[in-house]
Amino acid sequence: MASLTDDKTPRNDSLISNLTGYLDTRIDLIKLETQEKVKGAFVSTVHGVALGVLGLLFVIFGSIYLGFALNEALGSPSAGFGLVAALYLVLAIVFFVGIDKKIFQGVADKLLNNTIYKSDKRA
Repeated sequence: MASLTDDKTPRNDSLISNLTGYLDTRIDLIKLETQEKVKGAFVSTVHGVALGVLGLLFVIFGSIYLGFALNEALGSPSAGFGLVAALYLVLAIVFFVGIDKKIFQGVADKLLNNTIYKSDKRA
């Protein structure tokens, strides 16, 4: 009887060792996948912020240029800036009322449709 337990002990140890190795490898894989997702989110965030800042600068300087151009075209020192301000007021009202929500919802639906299944490479 002692020989039977001695024969099974190395096999059980090997099985436990393999299972432990598998679990360690699986945990490392999950850590690497998480690290890659965090890195991707960080890069996307930095890219989005940079594009936002550049877009804001474009809007500011474009608005100033448009104001001066309209001032010259209208022959008034301030009418162009008033028209630019009125344009932004109309845009703000449109955003505040929520007319744009339907447009943004449609875009979000198209962009985010089934992203969970597309990003899961294990399936």
